[in-house]
Amino acid sequence: MWQQNYTPVAGSLALSTLVAALPIFVLLYLLGVRRVPAWKSALVGLGTAIIVAVAAYGMPVNLVVEATIYGAAFGLWPIGWVVFTAVLLYRVTLESGKFELLKDSIAHLADDRRLQVLLIAFAFGAFIEGAAGFGTPVAVAATMLAGLGFSPFYAAAICLLANTAPVAFGSIAIPITTLAVTTGLPLDRLSAGVGRMCAPVSIFIPAYLIFVMSGWKALRAVLPAAIVCGGVFGGMQFLISNFVGPQLTDILASLSAIGGLVLLFQVWKPRDVVRGVRRGLPHTGSQLLLAWGPYILLVICVLIWGYPPVQSWLASKNIVFPWPGLHNAVQRVPPVVAKASPYGATFNFSWLAASGTACLLAAFLSSFVAGLTPVRFARVIGHTAKQLALAELTLAAVLGIAYVMNYSGGTATLGLAFAATGVTFPFFSAWLGWLGVFLTGSDTSANALFGTLQVVTATKLGMNTVLMAAVNSAGGVMGKMISLTSVAVAAAATSMKREDEALLFRFTLKHSLILTSVIGALALFYAYIAPFWAP
Repeated sequence: MWQQNYTPVAGSLALSTLVAALPIFVLLYLLGVRRVPAWKSALVGLGTAIIVAVAAYGMPVNLVVEATIYGAAFGLWPIGWVVFTAVLLYRVTLESGKFELLKDSIAHLADDRRLQVLLIAFAFGAFIEGAAGFGTPVAVAATMLAGLGFSPFYAAAICLLANTAPVAFGSIAIPITTLAVTTGLPLDRLSAGVGRMCAPVSIFIPAYLIFVMSGWKALRAVLPAAIVCGGVFGGMQFLISNFVGPQLTDILASLSAIGGLVLLFQVWKPRDVVRGVRRGLPHTGSQLLLAWGPYILLVICVLIWGYPPVQSWLASKNIVFPWPGLHNAVQRVPPVVAKASPYGATFNFSWLAASGTACLLAAFLSSFVAGLTPVRFARVIGHTAKQLALAELTLAAVLGIAYVMNYSGGTATLGLAFAATGVTFPFFSAWLGWLGVFLTGSDTSANALFGTLQVVTATKLGMNTVLMAAVNSAGGVMGKMISLTSVAVAAAATSMKREDEALLFRFTLKHSLILTSVIGALALFYAYIAPFWAP
């Protein structure tokens, strides 16, 4: 059994930390400075992690290979699976032509530009985030706003800002599911923790959007709508994440926010209407039902999958096995663990119980309801696979980095270094998550990369491990708006000029820094002022 060493470079924690962080520095340089595509950056980062594990930590090559494959396998299942099926469902709505009806049904509710921002950029974008994620909400919502007359720059910028609130629960909560698997912490407690961090911020994000877009005067004119939108969304986000589960948090919260705005519009209108473009004609109830049908089916399937008796039966079909050549072949030692113990590596192939399988069923039923022939549905599957090929490769590589760092001891080295921040660690914990999403463009990947590190550090400092892991995810969502992948998606969706992309990054950067600081302050509040409210 190979034993981890957390200070392999001259017995120095400082020098070992610098070496352990090399894969992260490489990612930051390639993505942030050289603007190398994410999949290429991830592969180079993985190569760096492998070199560090072998050369600096002395990890046997066979264990490094197994850790890489193990991480890549988890990147593809269940993470890559749910991403694939969620985007497949979205593409079924496009192929069937129902998405145009769905889009018009949203835009038709209000002809005031500020209210359209609340409906489309925030509420509907959150709905798409919950169902598909992976850049889809920014692309969809930004395209809709541009089609409604917004300038490409503001359409992209507003949608990037709005996408902060729902990211942690995106793609049927795959970021939190990933966090639970990589840290070994209970899913329900992590869901509650992330909800308690994100919900307070979600309450004021709609008002923040309007203020950034048009200033205080414009916000005062639509303040009732901003309060209803944020209050309903944040309230439902808290309730669902704490008392139901993470999978449907975004979907139910966003639908509730849309419903709250619709009811408000029946009794209230802003006095000074800022006219936007009103799209389409009113549609019949049956047309709207068909348009929303795929996502109604998704909600039904996910609810069935989460029903305890069904969930237990589905889980009984899982194929669980120790990963060959890696399970219990690595030994963790103090101070990372209380006493020397083997590091397990068990893979759970939840082929039937995975949320992605529920989403696949919804996509299949939706294609049938929409009248797609098997040939057309197969073509949609092929297009989706082609669209996501490099994205899936990126997920596999990033998770490979995470697992190589975990099993070599590199993550533990970084955790011990962060423990040196002492009582201020909860604040810096949010920035670690922020860095992870900036680097990878994904809260899921950031949780896989740094989730264990957060737990290691929290354990070392005697802090609430669930809270610190939750802070990683909550802080991470604030890095989403400045990740190069998100900026590229928003720019492409709105046909923005290439020279405006740098302006878009600088525009979102200051808001990203502000909101991450808010999450850090909340983390300090839960850690020291109100620990009884922490999960």
